[in-house]
Amino acid sequence: MLTEIPAEGIMKTNDWGHSKVYRVACSYGADDHDHNVWVEAEDTGITVTIYTTTKTNWWSKTRWHHIWTLLTKGYLDTESTVHLTEQQSLNYAETLKSAIIDVEEFRKIRNEQNKNRRTVL
Repeated sequence: MLTEIPAEGIMKTNDWGHSKVYRVACSYGADDHDHNVWVEAEDTGITVTIYTTTKTNWWSKTRWHHIWTLLTKGYLDTESTVHLTEQQSLNYAETLKSAIIDVEEFRKIRNEQNKNRRTVL
């Protein structure tokens, strides 16, 4: 199986050169299972950040149990899932690889331009 362009299950939502943002859709079609993936070039390197919408099992326990857990632990346990088909998984991996290469090239060009500006001044 080969990767696809355009990629099934992967949508580029923004591209600023140094930063690319993708929405990875759940194969079940549930929007609350989607992952938002940011690939960013920073001075310290490339960062991949994945944002998810999480849910707690709020209705499985009493409200007081959750309040007590929050007071004693300081947090509630939550979970998030994304279900990908084989094709979506391949597309996800290839999209990450190509986005990392793109933002790294952008960062190198920007660093060269900054060096050139310093030598001119």
